[in-house]
Amino acid sequence: MIFKLILLYLASYLCGGIPFGVLFAKRKGIDLMKVGSGNIGATNVKRALGSKIAFVVFVLDVAKSTVPCLIARLLVDHPLHGIPAQVFWFSAGLIAIFGHCVSPFLGFKGGKGVSTALGMVIGAAPLVASGCFGLFLVLLFTTRYMSLASIIGVGSATIFGWFFPGQARELVPVYALLTVFVIYRHKKNIARLRDGTEPKFSFGKEPKQVASEEPPESDAE
Repeated sequence: MIFKLILLYLASYLCGGIPFGVLFAKRKGIDLMKVGSGNIGATNVKRALGSKIAFVVFVLDVAKSTVPCLIARLLVDHPLHGIPAQVFWFSAGLIAIFGHCVSPFLGFKGGKGVSTALGMVIGAAPLVASGCFGLFLVLLFTTRYMSLASIIGVGSATIFGWFFPGQARELVPVYALLTVFVIYRHKKNIARLRDGTEPKFSFGKEPKQVASEEPPESDAE
């Protein structure tokens, strides 16, 4: 079992590291990391390639952590060595997030991990995921700040993970650490929110942007 989990975690890292946004942009002759914010997530893909491709990238970025979690569910369906099974499911997704943020295919660079974090929680704790994503949508539609909605949405997992029934309490500190990690990855966005200069998310079609030598970091994935 341990050997199977090690193989799964390795595959999870490699799967998480697949830069779908970069690959889609490359097919169009665009270097995504030199467009808009320079980020590899769906928000920047929307700027460069439009909403339809951005939605596909979002789904794929979510799926690349959800799938390892679901495989982990098949491998571990009961406590192992006194550790709740949900911890192993969560670990598989957590490693996929690490792969997304530190991709071996991008020279160990990557995105901010919010979409992939959502996929992890969907696969390992769907009840918590529904609460987090619901709060994220409310904040995004009311404030139109992708970064703010992402930070609070991820941060709420700590609360939902504690109060929702059937959740492994051992995961609450991990949710808290994930929140700290997301806040750190968004430190420039937080500074712009404080200064009132953070761009708002557009729900309509955005014009494609040309490459920039100094791309602003204004999105969240």
